[in-house]
Amino acid sequence: MKIRALLTAAALTATLPALAQDAAGTPPPAEKKTPPKGQTAKALLKDAQGKDVGEVTFEQTKNGVLIKGKLSNLPPGQHAFHVHEVGKCEAPGFTTAGGHFNPTKKAHGLLAPKGKHHGDLPNLYVSQDGTVQFDIFSQNGLTVKSMFDKDGSSVMVHAKEDDYHSDPTGDAGGRIACGVVEKS
Repeated sequence: MKIRALLTAAALTATLPALAQDAAGTPPPAEKKTPPKGQTAKALLKDAQGKDVGEVTFEQTKNGVLIKGKLSNLPPGQHAFHVHEVGKCEAPGFTTAGGHFNPTKKAHGLLAPKGKHHGDLPNLYVSQDGTVQFDIFSQNGLTVKSMFDKDGSSVMVHAKEDDYHSDPTGDAGGRIACGVVEKS
């Protein structure tokens, strides 16, 4: 009995694909398409003297925003890195960029119990030669679309590292490089 069941199962398995098609034939399976790229944006950063510092790109994905950057001419060490609420970067202090991008009015900090701002991002580590290259994935509510509200957004590098909990700025110090987020 077991042998008959096994032989029947084997025969059905071998003929199932042929049985699944009707006499007219079914179209071949659709080719797998690469999913369309998400919405993208970029920011060209400059320091307080107007020198180019580099570029940061943003790509919307199904699960968050992929943020990539390659920066240079920065002081070595840890530096806070945030998205700010206004798309203006007037040197030397870049105060026109406003505070951190925070549409939900949360407390500051990736480690804060009542945080985090949508613009809170991990610190950047700048090497001794003044360069940093990074890939960050933000899943804290930030979207590419949200950065294009009525006054736009900017991206900022600060003089000191973010402590990830002090409100409202993480004790990040002055603003040393800024770039307006633009559609790409």
